Amino acid sequence: MKKTTIGFAMTGSFCTFEVVLKQMEELVRRGYEVLPILSFNAGRLDTRFMTAEHLRERIVEITGNPPIDALQDAEPIGPKRMTDLYLIAPASGNTLAKLVNGIFDTPVLLGAKSHLRNERPLVLAVSTNDGLSSAAQNIGKLLMWRNCYFVPFRQDDPIKKPRSLVADFSQIPKTISAALCGVQLQPMLAGTGASEEKKESVK
Repeated sequence: MKKTTIGFAMTGSFCTFEVVLKQMEELVRRGYEVLPILSFNAGRLDTRFMTAEHLRERIVEITGNPPIDALQDAEPIGPKRMTDLYLIAPASGNTLAKLVNGIFDTPVLLGAKSHLRNERPLVLAVSTNDGLSSAAQNIGKLLMWRNCYFVPFRQDDPIKKPRSLVADFSQIPKTISAALCGVQLQPMLAGTGASEEKKESVK
């Protein structure tokens, strides 16, 4: 039986990369075929959290597939029906804004556009400091999109960053299972405080 293929697209919310890669590992463990896609920033920039080279090495180690990181390689995702579900994790505020406004100028965004032509589910795991300010309108618009689903999200630091939202990345597998059945995982608001992954990281 053909494996369900998840397009796993990463954008430049660099502080979340470690927890996101753990979920990439979990999807592979659950038997999904994972096709990685990187935005230009995610694929090229070295940061205090991770170098671009290390990210690529980890992705290949986890999935066995080199990441798609060029526009010409992302465009065939839809025509060739390469993905059954397309996940953007993390989905930065910049990515949400471009997606809403039809700007598809990175491999992640062009891949999402190409995937959606097949009426297949798109899952977003938001991570943005502007989730309750400038990005809020974009999240609201995407909630009305057909075939668009959200990983449950929360305020990650209500005191120091009161407008910041981040997905509960540990719920990516459940969200994918629900989205493949055409259902939004509930509750969509994951509650206040740090995610379990973040709690573990600070112990």
